[in-house]
Amino acid sequence: MVAAWSDRARFKAVGAALHGSLLNIAELELSVLSRQCLDRRIAAKEELAAEVHSWLEELNSSTVGVDWQFMAADARVKLKRHYPDP
Repeated sequence: MVAAWSDRARFKAVGAALHGSLLNIAELELSVLSRQCLDRRIAAKEELAAEVHSWLEELNSSTVGVDWQFMAADARVKLKRHYPDP
């Protein structure tokens, strides 16, 4: 427990978007990474780093957005008891 408290200085708390939308995007990107880049055994850590770096450069050079299908209005209808009227 003491080691955990001594390590807390290494971490910086940052604000996140409401309702976890940034976490959803991060989960989507990690899922795509695992399907496109990490779908096989990679023997060396250096090879893994090179593969991920190459994948990230390709991803960052393309323009890809997130198409949200489930909006707050839909959620209020489908999950009425969890989303009270504004």
